[in-house]
Amino acid sequence: MRIAVVGVGYVGLVVGVCLADSGHELVGVDNDHAKIDLLNKGQVPIYEPGLKEFMERNIREGRLSFSTELKKIVQESFLVFIAVGTPLADRGRVDMSAVQQVIQEIGEAINEYKVIIIKSTVPVGTACQVQAVLAELTEHDFSVVSNPEFLKEGNAVQDFMKPDRIILGTDDRQAAEILKEIYAPFVRTGNPILVMDPESAEMVKYAANAMLATRISFMNEIAGLCEKLGANVENVRRAIGADKRIGSSFLFPGVGYGGSCLPKDVKALISLAEDQGAALDILTSVDRVNERQKRVLFNKICEHFDNCLAGRKIAVWGLSFKPGTDDLRESPAIALIDKLIEKGAHIQAHDPVANKGASQILPAGVNYFGDCYQAVEGAEALALVTEWSEFKYPDFERIKDRMKSPVIFDGRNIYNPGKLRGMGFTYYGIGRV
Repeated sequence: MRIAVVGVGYVGLVVGVCLADSGHELVGVDNDHAKIDLLNKGQVPIYEPGLKEFMERNIREGRLSFSTELKKIVQESFLVFIAVGTPLADRGRVDMSAVQQVIQEIGEAINEYKVIIIKSTVPVGTACQVQAVLAELTEHDFSVVSNPEFLKEGNAVQDFMKPDRIILGTDDRQAAEILKEIYAPFVRTGNPILVMDPESAEMVKYAANAMLATRISFMNEIAGLCEKLGANVENVRRAIGADKRIGSSFLFPGVGYGGSCLPKDVKALISLAEDQGAALDILTSVDRVNERQKRVLFNKICEHFDNCLAGRKIAVWGLSFKPGTDDLRESPAIALIDKLIEKGAHIQAHDPVANKGASQILPAGVNYFGDCYQAVEGAEALALVTEWSEFKYPDFERIKDRMKSPVIFDGRNIYNPGKLRGMGFTYYGIGRV
């Protein structure tokens, strides 16, 4: 089937590559000419495990290509996925300008029956609005479906190929059956395709991310209380996670959540509720706790050095908001480094894939290293922020020998406090004493 994906950022690129890999003829469309040229050469502008191999194979086999000619590609395609960005604007509201522009161009291009699928994360009611706008722009038949994505950065290809569930928001039975057929190869193990009204489908995306964010902020609050009471949050986490009613996912305390989804979607849902005269008190607290948690390592570092950081070398391991991605959006590491620099600290940073991106947004003067051991040379403290696999079992004797003072601030609780203290390190974790 001939399919177009409009917007080849993170979501659109993954969606397009994976659909092409299932045998469809797919064209990714974007107005960024430089990006399109890069993609047609088989070069991936983002770091996502497995994506480059999938993309190269499907380009080579003629199923995948990229173009800037939106009108032409829409006219030649049966399904049109919309995956353009929807960043936050003022007061947590979603900036819909890219979606609105694309809908206008699609409406003017429709030349026969099309199924328009909204993959972008959009406010509740968007599908209905798109339906009305398109009806004004074309006399041809079309269907609009809300089809939210649930792709985790660092595992996006597998999430698309083996989804927990697929959500189709439409009252159009024909469109639902078409998309069920498209997605059938990905749910052969029996995971559900849930068809519902568009408004509910749009709410699912926000509600799911809000729940995940709530679990993280809840555990971070418990961690703070554990420190004051002398309890160990790791014991607490394992015990409550063993309760089948709760489960263990997203109960890991740390330095706060980041990325392009959880922070944005929580703020957008709060703003949406305010516009409707409703109060989301729990989510307002979740957002506030997360902003506070991003300062927790900074506060610990300041306390350890009696608030005197000027001229001190601090090593930071991990810059991306999570392992498996080079995405720096809302990264706790970036927030930490900004605060440390304000205090006059000298930063020695290392990330397996995000050094280059970080150098474009952090202040000048941060030193970046291609090796984690080089980054700790002469440092008076090491802050572990992102739990990349290469950081989980380092050579601590080597680290100790290279550091000026053996102090570790473990923002993800991945190290054994007793072992490190026994080796002569001063150790700080989250919710541990």
